[in-house]
Amino acid sequence: MKKKLLIIGGFMAVSPLLFSFCGFYVSKADGTLKNKTSQVILVRDGNRNVITMYNDFTGDTKDFAMVVPVPVVLRKADIKVVDQSIFQKLNDYSAPRLVEYYDENPCNDYKKYKEDMMMPSGTAMEKALSGKVAGARSSVKIEAQYIVGEYDILILSARESSGLKTWLLANGYKIPANAEEVLDPYIKSNLKFFVVKVNEKEKQKLNSNFLRPIQISFNSPKFMLPIRLGMANADGDQDLIVYAFTRKGRVESTNYRNVNIASNNKIPLFVQKNFGAFYANLFTNQWIKEDKSVAFLEYSWNVTPVNPMKCDPCVGNPPTEQDLVQGGVWWLGNKDWTDYSDVDNEEPDNGSTNVHFTRLHFRYNRESFPQDLMFQVTPNTENYQARYIITHPASGDLNCDAGKKYLHDLKQRRKKELMELTFLTGTNINNWQDDVTTINESEIDATARYTALMPQVKADIENNETAPAGIILLGAAMLGAAGLMRWKGII
Repeated sequence: MKKKLLIIGGFMAVSPLLFSFCGFYVSKADGTLKNKTSQVILVRDGNRNVITMYNDFTGDTKDFAMVVPVPVVLRKADIKVVDQSIFQKLNDYSAPRLVEYYDENPCNDYKKYKEDMMMPSGTAMEKALSGKVAGARSSVKIEAQYIVGEYDILILSARESSGLKTWLLANGYKIPANAEEVLDPYIKSNLKFFVVKVNEKEKQKLNSNFLRPIQISFNSPKFMLPIRLGMANADGDQDLIVYAFTRKGRVESTNYRNVNIASNNKIPLFVQKNFGAFYANLFTNQWIKEDKSVAFLEYSWNVTPVNPMKCDPCVGNPPTEQDLVQGGVWWLGNKDWTDYSDVDNEEPDNGSTNVHFTRLHFRYNRESFPQDLMFQVTPNTENYQARYIITHPASGDLNCDAGKKYLHDLKQRRKKELMELTFLTGTNINNWQDDVTTINESEIDATARYTALMPQVKADIENNETAPAGIILLGAAMLGAAGLMRWKGII
């Protein structure tokens, strides 16, 4: 994860066992499958939706199955598999990023070198069902059946949750104990169920052990992701990264608060060595402060291929037109949907090749997110990115008036950086003690080194923490004294 380049790729918010956002895993026998982090690509224009679901399943593919609520019976042409690399590209490009700057020596007279030293050279950071219908013939119907790539796909409808549960169990799959409770609202809403398993014969034709992402397309007036089903077998909190593309502007949640993640903060130089841990702590801290029921914005930008500036700075190569088309942005591939007959309040932007990219980060559980995720396309085209700034101190002789002032300012700046670190991450300053020693500051004035400033910052933090308590005690004492004086008739 370490990078010594000018631009450092940000926090990799992906981990195995996905699809938790909209479906649950169904496991045969006594298999145990848990969901933790998901990635999904959403494309929306008018009532047209394209959803691409990332899969990093690592178990026996014979035990893999997935159930996803969908609003309509999908045609085979509405289902496809795409290359897994598109998710890596989108994550690399939109992830929170660490930016490096370098101070100039104020004692140098090289005025001619006013050129910006921040020349981006960013790189990316390192980065289910077949069988006979049994036990529920009267309540479960197979609406459609396809083979797409390495997947067997069924579209099921059900009249009752118990029937669907029975059907799954009868076909040898273990489902979450509370599946009926979660399935019932979708059935009552007349949703269908997109059921996937791996076709082993087709899988053997591929030169990869990975399961490719599945992409589905459909028309619906609702712009949503059904996450409740994914929590049926969830173990604790789950993370979801949404990469959303529209022609008009930023995508926002309509039933949960939208919050911009902290950005443009100046942090200590040593964070460079462990940026992933820094951002993980920052996200958790802000998530807790926001009472957990929020959608965090991490990136928003116009990424239309002809737009030359898509980030500032960039941490990877921007998605190409081919990447965007693969992700479901149909209007760039000389294609356009003409069936907008069901459009009500959201008009499509036919003819425009504009592409706005929004990255949203959710952390959810059943308590904080009792509802499925509902979205809207907004006209907001403001650029935004989660970025954090480290600054290398000036090198060389600082023995001039300007140099002495610089050294004084450097000490103050670094103390503020250490304070900012504790504020952003919600961690004790002592937790970063080992990280301070990872950087070589032998060429820096001893008084301006983080190791020298840490005790001062600790003392300042302790004073700030104890001051309110002291004020309260003093106030109580004064009130007590006033009461005593009043009792004795002095006042």
